Amino acid sequence: MSLRHYFRRPPAVTAVEAVRLVADGALVVDVRRAFEWNRVHIPGAVHMPLEVLPERCLELPDDRLLITFCTGGIRSAGAANLLMENGLDAVNMSRGLVDWRIAGGPLVTGERHPPR
Repeated sequence: MSLRHYFRRPPAVTAVEAVRLVADGALVVDVRRAFEWNRVHIPGAVHMPLEVLPERCLELPDDRLLITFCTGGIRSAGAANLLMENGLDAVNMSRGLVDWRIAGGPLVTGERHPPR
């Protein structure tokens, strides 16, 4: 991913909006590293670390809203821009995990891995 992905502000949603959008069918794309994902993650989220996103982003569905997610919202902002450049409908969840917890969004703890 290039530095330019961080210079533009992508469309963003709050955690409260993200919880509602996920209930309506949006997919969370967690761009954090494996150790962060293993510690805690959103149930049903796709784990696609930022380092592999440029090569793997076209594996994501193009018929759903994608909500990029990280711990604080900075990495996921660049990820949302990259996804939009690749023709996907994406928004960034501003403030990430911090606000997701405050909004009461569900979390899974431990070393569970989603099916691939």
